[in-house]
Amino acid sequence: MTFNDNANVGGNTARRRGAGVAVAGGGVAGLGAIAVILFQLFTGQDLSSIIPGGGQVGAGEESEIQQCETGADANARDDCRLAAGSVVLDEYWGRQVEGYRAPQLIIVDQQTGSQCGTASNQTGPFYCPPEETVYIDPTFFGLLRERFDASAGELAQLYVLAHEYGHHVQYIAGIMDQHPNNGTGPDSNGVRTELQADCFAGAWVGGMTQETDDNGVPYLEEPTQQQIADAIDAAGTVGDDHIQQESGGFVNPESWTHGSSEQRQRWFQTGYQNGPSACDTFGVPGGSL
Repeated sequence: MTFNDNANVGGNTARRRGAGVAVAGGGVAGLGAIAVILFQLFTGQDLSSIIPGGGQVGAGEESEIQQCETGADANARDDCRLAAGSVVLDEYWGRQVEGYRAPQLIIVDQQTGSQCGTASNQTGPFYCPPEETVYIDPTFFGLLRERFDASAGELAQLYVLAHEYGHHVQYIAGIMDQHPNNGTGPDSNGVRTELQADCFAGAWVGGMTQETDDNGVPYLEEPTQQQIADAIDAAGTVGDDHIQQESGGFVNPESWTHGSSEQRQRWFQTGYQNGPSACDTFGVPGGSL
């Protein structure tokens, strides 16, 4: 997904944050747990000390995202692209959700602490509900390229960001409270939560070119078919079955927490084609998800 070069994205409120000292952690929603599994599978390193809920690092210093004022800046750098994407996401969901309030976006520099645990490229992007904050380290996309040959291109990156914003929508709309985590498995609330976030991400991709800056300039150009394919590829890369296959083990649906590659791709496309009203994953009968 390409930003229009002259679009004004300088109103973003994203912040950059670096490393600190050990603190305690809590719950987390998003791609983070998957990223930990991926990294351990392919490096053999034990990351238990930095998995959310274990020993984490403090917040560290925080600053603005520098030189991130135009669409051209967003097209040139991953951190600015994410910051600019937050502007478009907030405008979209502000029209879709009554009483919407924007989350904080933290662009992670190496690692930082949160109430939900450590954020880094090894723990992956995640949404922290008690803080209403999305954490994402842009170098995570490099891991996707290296470990899974995923393109992790412009729209794929924005899909990942939009997925985490989908969790924010679930939180402020009360969906997380209505459907608390009830364990693992193909029909679990956890899987339904993640697939709905994928669907919300697809809905945003389908509608985001309608958003314009204060001068009426569209923030983003229409996505190309290749960019859509890259985003769908990214969704498939983090499917539970794909991860289990890549680990050399067998596919065990009863252990799933995020859904299969096919499910994640299908629900993304459902949102893309039909909008957020089509994203009621909790209303789908068991076995049909």
